[in-house]
Amino acid sequence: VQLQASGGGLVQAGDSLRLSCTISARDFRTYAVGWFRQAPGKDREFVAATSRSGFSTLYTDSVKGRFTISRDNAKNTVYLQMNSLKPEDTAVYYCATRQTSTVTTYMRADEYNYWGQGTLVTVSS
Repeated sequence: VQLQASGGGLVQAGDSLRLSCTISARDFRTYAVGWFRQAPGKDREFVAATSRSGFSTLYTDSVKGRFTISRDNAKNTVYLQMNSLKPEDTAVYYCATRQTSTVTTYMRADEYNYWGQGTLVTVSS
């Protein structure tokens, strides 16, 4: 399983970005996906997750109402739409995935088996 994250960049506070994570996996519909981020000097933290169907999603409190995770199973891709970006959103964003037989969303990094390389998001004030 391979993950390719893209869509990062340099934006100003209040702007929007959409991150994409394309996953090469057979039966992508059986994989739950999460987004994590790591700011300079900080630990990696959970951002958002989607169940394998996409019907269930989960967000960390700091991004609720601003970020939206979605998936297109026909394209093997998960998106993270980020609106009203703040300087504190600056980080390397990683997507992660795991195969599952349940509708669970996973928010712990150690629950995921496969990780992408990360894409840098920089938000200037």
